[in-house]
Amino acid sequence: MFKSLNLNEDNNNQKTSSDIEKVRCLIIGSGPAGYTAAIYAARANLNPVMYEGLQPGGQLTITTEVENFPGYPEGITGPVMMEDLKKQAQRFGTDIRWGIATKVDFTGSAHKVWIDGNKLVEAETVIIATGATAKYLGIEDEKKYAGGGVSACATCDGFFYRGKDVAVVGGGDTAAEEAIYLAGLAKKVYLIVRRGELRASKVMADRVNRTPNIEVLWKHQTKSLFGDGVVEGAVLWKNKGEANEEEVQIKIDGFFLAIGHTPNSDFVKEYITTDEVGYIKTVPGTSKTNVPGVFACGDVQDSIYRQAVTAAGSGCMAAIDAERYLSEKN
Repeated sequence: MFKSLNLNEDNNNQKTSSDIEKVRCLIIGSGPAGYTAAIYAARANLNPVMYEGLQPGGQLTITTEVENFPGYPEGITGPVMMEDLKKQAQRFGTDIRWGIATKVDFTGSAHKVWIDGNKLVEAETVIIATGATAKYLGIEDEKKYAGGGVSACATCDGFFYRGKDVAVVGGGDTAAEEAIYLAGLAKKVYLIVRRGELRASKVMADRVNRTPNIEVLWKHQTKSLFGDGVVEGAVLWKNKGEANEEEVQIKIDGFFLAIGHTPNSDFVKEYITTDEVGYIKTVPGTSKTNVPGVFACGDVQDSIYRQAVTAAGSGCMAAIDAERYLSEKN
């Protein structure tokens, strides 16, 4: 069959109605939040279509062991757990595709989303589950030892370092919280602070100072990591750029980044309200955004907990909110 020419197409090659895919529920992003939303949406007969994004499965696909997700008494690797969630979503009929949402238009009753810059999808409801990306220092060893001692989540991975020495990089409230949490598990915690003072609140700074097994390394920066397959230590610059600059080494088994996360929300910021960092704001107790029919779940809207189980729970909320929105609308 040949496609007839549309003589009304303008010079911008505007999409015709035959080019536009229309769906009831579009899920952008995967991971625990996206896959859980897909499971609930599919069971509610919303015929969800999911675009997995640049990192199918989310941040857990670069995590070795997951021991704190309910239902896995012996633990499970992140990639295997995400594959299980994906299969469960597919079992109930979710149409899972590879693709990246690059642009949206939420001004009309039908929510328009462009995939990979060209494919246009119109959705009655949209669930945003694009997650957040941990900030890294940018040194090559962070990639080398990913899953072998380098982590961006103390709550997720701290358990593996009981009785060992670890380091936390950062000087804000998040770094202070991570250091205090790890101090309850590890033998010793080095807090690597680039400045001569903490940016953390006075309350958090006082807690750090009162924790006996936390040693703050003032005016230190990370140069490299070393170890045979796993992290065994770090090379630091002390007083970098000053006359008394020197290189020091510390022996550690774990290296935790606590310099913040970047929520993957840039593509919707024109229409969706976010905080100053970029986390999507939702109506408290729901997944609803400022745009009716558009919902957010997982780390893209959670700056506090950032856990797989809380992300999954918010994915459930998003699907239920979407189903109720469609019921009320129709």
